[in-house]
Amino acid sequence: MIARVQTDRNPSPSNMLLDDIDPMAPQREAALFYGLFLRGHSADCLRRDIDVPRKLLDKLMKRHRNELAVQARLQRAYQYRKQVLAIFDELVIRERIKERVH
Repeated sequence: MIARVQTDRNPSPSNMLLDDIDPMAPQREAALFYGLFLRGHSADCLRRDIDVPRKLLDKLMKRHRNELAVQARLQRAYQYRKQVLAIFDELVIRERIKERVH
């Protein structure tokens, strides 16, 4: 994440929110789902829990078509979930490779 230079003395709430985002959050969340996978939960079931279907995003974007701030948050949430899913998939693939080697 790109660091922001603070120029306003009274930052807007949206700027404060962006500054508070934890860059390690997707890795932590993916690790939580990976832990469930290691305990026997189905990878496909966990993928469905992590993923946000594009159709759902489109429906929400249409519902909030006049609210640009809401649309921006929805896009960020969608990208975040896709990032968590990609990290989770990588962890699952590595585990399966490790099982084949041993």
